[in-house]
This record gives sequence, C-alpha cells and structure tokens, in this order.
Amino acid sequence: MTTPNTPRALLAEVLRCRLLGVRVDALTVERFYALIRASVTSRQRCLIGHHNLHSVALYHRHAEMRVFYALADAVFIDGMPLVAWGRLLGLPLRHANRFTSVDWLPPLLGVAAEEGWRVYYLGSTAEVAERGAQIVRARFPSLVFTARHGYFPAADPAVNRAIVEAINAWGADVLLVGMGMPRQERWLAAHAAALRVPCMLTVGAALDYVAGAIPTPPRAMSRLGLEWLGRLLAEPGRLGYRYLVEPWALLPRLAADVRARARGELRCTAPRASKSETEHE
Repeated sequence: MTTPNTPRALLAEVLRCRLLGVRVDALTVERFYALIRASVTSRQRCLIGHHNLHSVALYHRHAEMRVFYALADAVFIDGMPLVAWGRLLGLPLRHANRFTSVDWLPPLLGVAAEEGWRVYYLGSTAEVAERGAQIVRARFPSLVFTARHGYFPAADPAVNRAIVEAINAWGADVLLVGMGMPRQERWLAAHAAALRVPCMLTVGAALDYVAGAIPTPPRAMSRLGLEWLGRLLAEPGRLGYRYLVEPWALLPRLAADVRARARGELRCTAPRASKSETEHE
C-alpha cells in the first residue's frame, strides 16, 4: 500500500478515541514517525500533542490546554494508564499505542540527520539546552540542530515575537517545544499560527533526559507500564503530587466513561475529514 504523503491523508487511517473527556489518536510509533515525515516532506503543517493523566487533569482545569488540544492535528498517548483504562472500557487500544519522548526522540533525530531536516528545540534551562544540544550534535554529526532555553517572560509580546521570528528565520522543519505542561501547550496555542514550521511537537523534558539533568526511568519499567513509578522514585518531591494526588480528581471522568460505555456511546471512530469537531463537546 502506498504511504500517505500528507498528514491529513495519514491521519484519515488512524482511529480516534475519546476517554476521560479528552480525545486521543491510536497512533503507533511507526505511524507517528510517518506523520512527521509526511508533514516535513509535504510542508503541510502538523501540530502534535500528547496526553497522559497529568495532561488530562490540566486539560479539565485550564482553558488554554483545551485550546491547544482543539488545534492539535494529532494527539498520541504518552501514559500507560490511559491505554489500560481504554482497554478496560473495551476500546481497541494496545501497548503499542503508548510511547514517550525518552524512546522516540533519538530515532527521530537520526531520521532528521539522514533526511537533512533542521530541528529547533525550545525549552529547558540555558545550561541544559546547551549541554543537550552538544550531546545531540555529537551523536548525530550531520544533524542541523539548535536549542534555545525556555526561561523567558512568556507574557511579553515583544519577547515572543522575537522568538517566533528567530525560529522562522532559522528555517526549522521540526520544532520541539519542551517547557513543561501547561506552559508548552499555552505557548504553542498562542504562536503556532505565526510559525512557519511544518511539524511542531510538545516534548516535555525530552532534552533534560538527553542532557542527564533528569534521571531516565529504566526502560524495562516502561515496557511493564511502570515508568511513572520509576520517575516517582527518582523525583518524589517534584512528582509526588502529580502521580499520587492529582489522578483522584479524575474519578468523575472515570464514572462518566463507565456510564457512556453502559449506554454504548464509548467507542473509537475514524477521524472526520474537517476540523469541525473540537475538544469542547
């Protein structure tokens, strides 16, 4: 079968699911890479986000998050609990529909190096961004890669305008925004329209892991769906609330899903051809 050559054509083949009040796309990492390639080669814009329990909780608390996910062309799953919950509800999700930047970023950078794509990273502290960029360039010598720290006054229009202009002038093919949730989503929602970049993605602490600023969870734990536990053990002070307290706020969403399943209303569907459907259903 011929590989679709635009993001829109490729996404037409991907099931879209709704659970916990948000939409996710049943992408595999292979289809995710194909989506990025289609965006860069066709020069058709593709805004890619991801969901885990933390983002779902933030989505229901912050209007800016809902704006971002309404704009996003694709939303992949970055949290095994979402896959597990979907499976319990009878949705056709599987382990392969969950992947994280710790695993997908290095292969993507390898592809970018081979294809001659220009990759711009926005996020992390100045020190981490520089150290991470040096490590990336050393690992992929042919890759055109640059990084700019994400510690800037995001409410300052002049600063934001200068950053957008710098990214556009640099000629990025792929923009990775790693400023943490909900800041990265808020920034992209506000500035994606002004960015002349085909493919834009939120990546959280991806470069922090590359730079060694944050311990990388054991990959065996990830394969078992326990990456969250590895991260919690490594950073209990920062992540204790996120993993042990915040998910309880989603109990009403769990109950709503159970009721929807009982009514036969919970299912995955082929995505619509237009952007008429939004996250505000």
